[in-house]
Amino acid sequence: MKARRALVFLLALALGAPALAGAAAAPDSVLLDALTSPEVAARIAAGTTTVIVPIGGTEQSGPYVALGKHNARVLVLSERIARALGDALVAPVLAYVPEGRVEPPAAHMRFPGTISVPEPAFEAVLEGAARSLRHHGFRTIVLLGDHGGYQKSLAAVAARLDREWGATSVRVLAAAAYYRAADAGFAATLAGRGFSAAEIGTHAGLADTSLTMALAPQLVRSDRVRDTPPPTVAQGVAGDPRRSSAELGQLGADAIVADTVAAIRAARARR
Repeated sequence: MKARRALVFLLALALGAPALAGAAAAPDSVLLDALTSPEVAARIAAGTTTVIVPIGGTEQSGPYVALGKHNARVLVLSERIARALGDALVAPVLAYVPEGRVEPPAAHMRFPGTISVPEPAFEAVLEGAARSLRHHGFRTIVLLGDHGGYQKSLAAVAARLDREWGATSVRVLAAAAYYRAADAGFAATLAGRGFSAAEIGTHAGLADTSLTMALAPQLVRSDRVRDTPPPTVAQGVAGDPRRSSAELGQLGADAIVADTVAAIRAARARR
């Protein structure tokens, strides 16, 4: 019996080794919620004083892209941006954002699965997060939004807190360069490759779907998107995603990271 118990114990240790190895590697993460509180404190003390607050959204994107595309994309891109900066962490993704009137439903709320919150509540959450991060010692707080509908709220919160904290060395940055690169910048790149504006689209079209294929391919119904008539506005799509590809999406992803890193570095230098 003792020998059997010893064998079970050794087997449990062996099976647990990968998990223990993963836990040991956690301090290399740039994700705030993958670190312990003392690990975060040590990072800040060592000079990691920039934090990215990624903002996504839970909204419909037609028949072929899942509702969580903004959340998945902004997390991947935020991690890449933080690693490129070399001295930044990434806060958890905010998935609850303004998406349109609930009753009667408007905008994306007309489609099942979309979740919308009032703009004042959304801005209050952003402010609370920024105040928390400032308290812990972060000096540059970057609001990074993957969705166009709330960009003005990010700018308003950043301006409000900058006015309040003007005498301190803390800066809140609404990183407009991120969304410009994802929207107009990526559209211009695709147009330069011969795609039409109608195909590129503004929501769940070629640009949007390609970017999701590059960053979160599991959220795209790739087996159906190419062999179907073009989706319509009535289905929640503005554009034509049928020629979307991860290769095209990677062009947009690379530009988003490069432009955002440059914007954050420039803002920190001005401070």
